[in-house]
Amino acid sequence: MSYDVTSASDGSDLPAGAPPRVGLLGTGPWARRTHAPALAAHAGSTFAGIWGRRPEAAAELAGEYGVTVYEDPDALFADCDVVAFALPPDVQAPLAVRAAAAGCHLLLDKPVATDVEQARAVAEAAARHQVASLVFLTLRFAQPTARWVEEQAARDGWFTASAHWLGAVFPPDGAPSAYADSPWRKEKGGLWDVGPHALSVLIPVLGDVVRVTAARGPSDVVQLALLHTSGAASTATLSLGAPAAAAGVGLELRGAAGVHGLPDWSDVPGAYGRALDALLTSARTGVPDPRDAAFGARLTEILAEAESQVWA
Repeated sequence: MSYDVTSASDGSDLPAGAPPRVGLLGTGPWARRTHAPALAAHAGSTFAGIWGRRPEAAAELAGEYGVTVYEDPDALFADCDVVAFALPPDVQAPLAVRAAAAGCHLLLDKPVATDVEQARAVAEAAARHQVASLVFLTLRFAQPTARWVEEQAARDGWFTASAHWLGAVFPPDGAPSAYADSPWRKEKGGLWDVGPHALSVLIPVLGDVVRVTAARGPSDVVQLALLHTSGAASTATLSLGAPAAAAGVGLELRGAAGVHGLPDWSDVPGAYGRALDALLTSARTGVPDPRDAAFGARLTEILAEAESQVWA
């Protein structure tokens, strides 16, 4: 199970001497808490406008930041150099293909799609139209976690790793989170919402996944057992339905270099700004970022295989 897209951009469609214009698709809690404030604060680009599936929400959010509200996503694509996505994955994917065809660089959310063919189509569109792409995977851009991942990836001799991401979005006790109204999260659970985060750390450190075994636990818990190209084995326990007192995130690596644990992180809007920096660098240099749409498609392949086992 593998997929490889060589994506490239010559950067020729970025404006010379003017900040690139960034448009936002989406108006939900994630867009309000992370995307919009990060785009408004970004010094190297111009926050140009917003489109949403709920026009009244798009108008409200656009008004908060003094940007244009678009009634049609294609009109936003025509006015922008970069499109940032804060949409459900299977709404995001076809719009990303259209945005790439319009010449827009893609700042995608995870997962790129929950359907393998849709995820591949996004990666193929980015490559075909020579636009840069990047998937916002929080741990790969937040600090100090991003630096920690690079440090561990430079080490050899890893033996095993264990990860857990237990969210209380739909807790059996207490109030649900602000993301509990998300239909796709209710349907797909932690495997698809937080699984990309765990894989985004395990793969660059231990290598691509060559075998995945998945088992279902209580609530939406899914446990993954992974074998990597390095020969190391890892596990990941994923859920959005953990009791509030049991919620938390952790990842531990064990090998010849000892035991190394993922550090805490904060400032998610700042991490999103660094993701936009990385995308713009890729667009200007023509060098694909390792966290691009092709990597996003690979994550979808792995998660789809796991899903086929637990819901077979």
